[in-house]
Amino acid sequence: MAVDYTVIVVYLVGMLAMGWWGMRRARSKSDFLVAGRRLGPTMYSGTMAAIVLGGASTIGGVGLGYQYGLSGAWMVFTIGLGLLALSVFFSARIARLKVYTVSEMLDLRYGGRAGLISGVVMWAYTLMLAVTSTIAYATIFDVLFDMNRTVAIILGGSIVVAYSTLGGMWSITLTDMVQFVVKTIGVLLLLLPIAVVKAGGFSEMKASLPTEYFDPLGIGGETIFTYVLIYTFGMLIGQDIWQRVFTARSDTTAKWGGTVAGTYCLVYALAGAVIGTAAKVLYPKLASADDAFATIVKDELPVGVRGLVLAAALAAVMSTSSGALIACATVANNDIWSRLRGAVTSGSGSGTEDAHDEVRGNRAFILIMGIAVICTAIALNNVIEALTVAYNLLVGGLLVPILGGLLWKRGTAQGALAAVAVGGLAVIGLMATYGILANEPVYYGLLASLAVYVVVSLVTPATDAAVLAAWRERLAGRGSEPVSDRVPAHQ
Repeated sequence: MAVDYTVIVVYLVGMLAMGWWGMRRARSKSDFLVAGRRLGPTMYSGTMAAIVLGGASTIGGVGLGYQYGLSGAWMVFTIGLGLLALSVFFSARIARLKVYTVSEMLDLRYGGRAGLISGVVMWAYTLMLAVTSTIAYATIFDVLFDMNRTVAIILGGSIVVAYSTLGGMWSITLTDMVQFVVKTIGVLLLLLPIAVVKAGGFSEMKASLPTEYFDPLGIGGETIFTYVLIYTFGMLIGQDIWQRVFTARSDTTAKWGGTVAGTYCLVYALAGAVIGTAAKVLYPKLASADDAFATIVKDELPVGVRGLVLAAALAAVMSTSSGALIACATVANNDIWSRLRGAVTSGSGSGTEDAHDEVRGNRAFILIMGIAVICTAIALNNVIEALTVAYNLLVGGLLVPILGGLLWKRGTAQGALAAVAVGGLAVIGLMATYGILANEPVYYGLLASLAVYVVVSLVTPATDAAVLAAWRERLAGRGSEPVSDRVPAHQ
């Protein structure tokens, strides 16, 4: 294992070096939070694919393939569909807004009264997303070093917190680009063909497994529908995804670069399901489907290649973890703390501090949120339930006011606030009634949010014409540049 250990250690040291290099580029709030809004198509596509394809998509995707066969691809497939929908229909308009958070978009659209409560919901979602990603380090480091769970979480989490705190989005972008390359080589070009060959090829796989393993809908129509509601719609509104859209240097980059990343996700989904199916042939009686990835890597890959593929799994976890962490810190600072202390003037996202203090303040929030994420990850046991609660709140509470604001000009601030409150409370109440993992909470919570949004918007005065005019100007890309996007001359 010495060669494999060397590959992993070199990879981890490289991540820290990228963080140090990124620190030199983070000279303004825009640099630190959205990479100066300067990413071109190649870097944008790679980093967007990296953040959406995390540990759940890699380890979990292989596990679903082990359990259900090719239809196990649907979870990751719906993530790719969501990214494609976001890129084709919404990303150009989102990029032109020149904001930092989803809540700032809501403030612009509804007149500055919807941001705080939506910020709290989005913060809870991004925090739990970062926590569940961080817990995944325990699985990977256990395979690598037979390491204690707590120590593994602290080690992996500390590396992500370190490079994210140093350089913000520039560091995360650079590391995500490396992680994208490592994942492509490790999972698609190495593990996929090796797993299929070891299992005897597709003909042997078909002969060894029940026919339902090769049924595209074998996982069940209701499960697929739930995946669409949670993951496809979640991709449309998550702060972690929007913050990457904000990094694009143009709306064209956001649209076409995101389309490439979404297509890559569809390929990755199928690859994970095929690897899991091959693992079922090789190891038909594993205690847990989630052990399939680690088992096939540990037992079937040659020295060196094994280290690279484990680095790919680590890359998948780190990209999602770092993206969720900076999203969590950005929401905590810009949408909650700054509003509570009265420093934000409106939906422009600019405060009263100079650029240096803004970078320092956001860096401090990443560090604070990173420590909170590590501590929560150590204390938390049921990862699936925590992630389900996060996505249910996100979709049930925020999907309707966000898409309503983008698509329906009659939507009002009162309707948006009512939709967030009713949708969120309905999801919580229904989870208590039906169970956290039930499908009904997100179904009925979403319907309640939609009904309240439409009714309250129609019975309350329309949004002020000046607010809508300013909104249309920003959507068209003619709004003024946020002050915090400008780098002071002395820098």
